[in-house]
Amino acid sequence: MRVFVGAGLVLLLDQITKLAVRRCLLPGESFPIIRGIFHLSYVQNPGAAFGILKYQTGLFIGITALVVAAIIFYAPRVDQGLLSLALSLELGGALGNLIDRLRFGYVVDFLDFRIWPVFNVADMAIVIGVGLIFLYLLRTEGHVA
Repeated sequence: MRVFVGAGLVLLLDQITKLAVRRCLLPGESFPIIRGIFHLSYVQNPGAAFGILKYQTGLFIGITALVVAAIIFYAPRVDQGLLSLALSLELGGALGNLIDRLRFGYVVDFLDFRIWPVFNVADMAIVIGVGLIFLYLLRTEGHVA
């Protein structure tokens, strides 16, 4: 149950921030928070990470649906805190970007550090979730096989 509550919080934060960006900025527009270092930049990303595989929306929806189904199936069997947190982040992030792809055909990205591709809250959750799964595996298995 904790996995689903956590995922819901991630999803809510992701969708609220994307809504704010869509309402306050035009596509392609950028607003400096710390000039030259951190900007809010509205990017409509039709691809995956770093914009790869542009316009393969059906593929991304299918892969995400499989990942979401696997997490939903596995989550009730998890009773370890770190793994529960990781799955919460993964599920919430995956659903956040899935909603964008279904609604718009692209993902709304806006966090722009100028030295890295523009990303969003869902992307952060997914990356942190993967890192936590890796840490969990290191702790429980002593190595990653």
